[in-house]
Amino acid sequence: MFSWLDRLRPFAVLLTRLTLGAIMIIHGAHKIFPHGALYSFTGMVGHMGLPSWLGYVAAFTEFFGGCLLVLGFLVPLAAAGLALDMAVAILKVHLRHGLTGPQGFEFPLTIFALCVLLLASGSGLLAVDDAVFGRG
Repeated sequence: MFSWLDRLRPFAVLLTRLTLGAIMIIHGAHKIFPHGALYSFTGMVGHMGLPSWLGYVAAFTEFFGGCLLVLGFLVPLAAAGLALDMAVAILKVHLRHGLTGPQGFEFPLTIFALCVLLLASGSGLLAVDDAVFGRG
């Protein structure tokens, strides 16, 4: 009935992948690149009762996962890693602040949902995955 919507789906996946990738690159970069930011972030992770080294994992997952999404390369791996990163962020940082407001979990929940969408939808158009692995 709405077959024209089916033709828009690959463009919607592309838009989702590029937007989410750019957002995650920026969030990861803020944790990595300013001098001393990565050390501060890993310390904060340690104070939450998690091993400090998970701060490195989270920061690099956000930055490089975002890069992979923009390229459309290893999209399922990047989306799964980012979904896990957001799930931990929701549970360990944002949940106690409620859904909305300062520190609320609405933003990380949205990121989590978009990652799940990409896991279900594939890489979309203009993805390196297509050139390397073929359309799946």
